Amino acid sequence: MKFASRATAISPFLAMAYGEKATALEQQGKDVIRLNLGEPDFGAPATVLAAMKESLSAPDFPYTSALGMPELREAIARFYEVKHGVAVSPSRVVVTAGASGALLLASAALVESGDNVILGDPSYPCNRRFLNAFGAEVTLVPTRSEDNFQLTATSVADNWKHNTKGVLIATPANPTGTVIDVEELIKIGEYCKSKGGFLIVDEIYLDLSLSANLDIRDDAFASQSTLGTNTKLQTVLANTQLEETVVVINSFSKYFGMTGWRLGWCVVPEAMTPIVEKLAQNLFICPSTLSQKAALACFTPEALAQCEQNRHTLAKRASLVFNALENMGLGLDAKPDGAFYAYINIKHTGLSAIEFCDALLSQHHVALTPGNDFGEHNANHYVRLSFATSIERLKEGLSRLAEFVASLN
Repeated sequence: MKFASRATAISPFLAMAYGEKATALEQQGKDVIRLNLGEPDFGAPATVLAAMKESLSAPDFPYTSALGMPELREAIARFYEVKHGVAVSPSRVVVTAGASGALLLASAALVESGDNVILGDPSYPCNRRFLNAFGAEVTLVPTRSEDNFQLTATSVADNWKHNTKGVLIATPANPTGTVIDVEELIKIGEYCKSKGGFLIVDEIYLDLSLSANLDIRDDAFASQSTLGTNTKLQTVLANTQLEETVVVINSFSKYFGMTGWRLGWCVVPEAMTPIVEKLAQNLFICPSTLSQKAALACFTPEALAQCEQNRHTLAKRASLVFNALENMGLGLDAKPDGAFYAYINIKHTGLSAIEFCDALLSQHHVALTPGNDFGEHNANHYVRLSFATSIERLKEGLSRLAEFVASLN
């Protein structure tokens, strides 16, 4: 049997690989602190769990539309209006099997063999794999800490080729947690549009601002006013001039804590909806009916209040992590604005990222992710720490990390 080149050429996902190493140590009786995966520990809101249990009492889970349940698409559109003050037609909302499903559909709809797509380096590795799977080549453009490890309009223009079809940007980004300047993002979008190309914006961490401001209202979803705007964390959908060329990716996994539910969405140009519908019909049939029914409860005032409280907890954890890293002499070249990651510069230790992570895991039983997962440019100088875990485990992990760094000095 001969395997396809796309399967044999793909690199392992190191964040998962270090999870497997951690599991092996745990099976030996070791207490491992897992700070390698971006999985929030809060779980789904209580109202969502209650809705799922209620639906199981009278199970009726037929296929839904390939685009998702109409009422869920409407609820997502309403969420943009309430949370971000942006009007989005439900007809542009496509419910998917996680953000991964959304990226797969977008890649299938927009690229073909020989096309080129521009991404920043560092960036989430799986994003480029979806594009590669449909024959596209990816140009990883090195980014600078001065630019928040984000692409700029100049860097996009400098790297645009004759076969370039578009750009994929995540904001806030994984692994850095940094956002792109709103004006710069619009410039990139306008440049893509002028070239007849597309801009895909991964906004999966958009609602996880690390601002300490807590915005909880009893009438959260009923109110016409926005829930709390962060001037740095704005959806690209606010710019209506780009709505014909921009695809936005989002998910229930991060802000709503529903990772294993495998439910996400994308907002696509109106003309793209029927294209994506045909693809979804053939590739997925439909997203999980059970998950969709339960997810309707995400947009209740109680659920949104719980999610905002969780976000506030993440902001507290971020402060703890940033202060601890500074005290142990580890640097953050760009401070995160959202998500739950710290992209740590370890160059001065003299160890490569993989050497650092291997030694930390084997000697002190703390799992981080090497920067090699996220790109090529200076990847050996960085490791990613995820603080999406309880404060008690986080404190213990930081204590062990400090001991390890001290031993290197």
